[in-house]
Amino acid sequence: MASPGLVNQRAPIGQWRSAQLRYARVLRPVAAHIVIGVGGFLMLVPFLWLISASLKEGPWAIFVIPPEIIPKTIRWENYVDVFVNFPFPRFVRNTLIVTVPATLGGVLTSALAAYGFARLRIPGREIVFTMILATIMLPYAVTLIPVYIMFKEIGWLGTFLPLIVPYWFGGSAFSIFLLRQFFRTIPNELEDAAIIDGAGYLTIFLRIILPLSVPALVVVTIFNFLSHWNDYFGPLIYLNHYELWTIAIGIVAVKRAVYGQMDNAHITMAMSMLMVLPIVLIFFVAQRAFIRGIVLTGMKG
Repeated sequence: MASPGLVNQRAPIGQWRSAQLRYARVLRPVAAHIVIGVGGFLMLVPFLWLISASLKEGPWAIFVIPPEIIPKTIRWENYVDVFVNFPFPRFVRNTLIVTVPATLGGVLTSALAAYGFARLRIPGREIVFTMILATIMLPYAVTLIPVYIMFKEIGWLGTFLPLIVPYWFGGSAFSIFLLRQFFRTIPNELEDAAIIDGAGYLTIFLRIILPLSVPALVVVTIFNFLSHWNDYFGPLIYLNHYELWTIAIGIVAVKRAVYGQMDNAHITMAMSMLMVLPIVLIFFVAQRAFIRGIVLTGMKG
């Protein structure tokens, strides 16, 4: 039988541990929120500086020391100048001409390839899939020269075709991987029931797999759209006429005073803000499906 003194000694220890656990339950979420909040703010600083710089009067106001986050004089006319004094609408049009069909082609072909790797029982399927994944490690510069020569020989230089057509003959390995992982989470019983009812593979793909894979398709679409919208290297190589320039090239052209204005850093910032804005809006509209697609992609296999 324990002595009263020992019981009295254990009671404060138990109370101390209980209080420690209560404080830990309270402090850990608070500390996590503080860390996330500080990290989020630090990541927003460049974006806030971009907004601030796009509303300033000129480079002398942008690069002043100490920097001014809130401009003394807010100049909304910078955004008007982008459309009036610079060919920004043409840049947007050219970018959409490239981005929209290339994104559609990339998502469609990636989904078809991923369906084959996830649901069809084909000999050597895993070996081919591994080889496709290995292409992620292949630098773009390795295939740049032979692909450029090929497009030159067929007369596609100076057109949008090199930036669109290849994506209709095979999606990216990353997109195929994401969609394959999601397709494998769909129960096989749905496909078996459709086969018993006489449905073919294409019907199963269009009527069962795709409708159930909207979150994953949203993720792949956003990634593809972002890649083509922000692409600078591809348009720089293949679009050799200023009438075909995309936004990424147009911003660099304005920065280098191609259009006759030397002090145009504020105009460059306004163009950059307009270039980023569609991406931000797309993410906020589709963020729930985007996050759900990312979470569900790795649940099986």
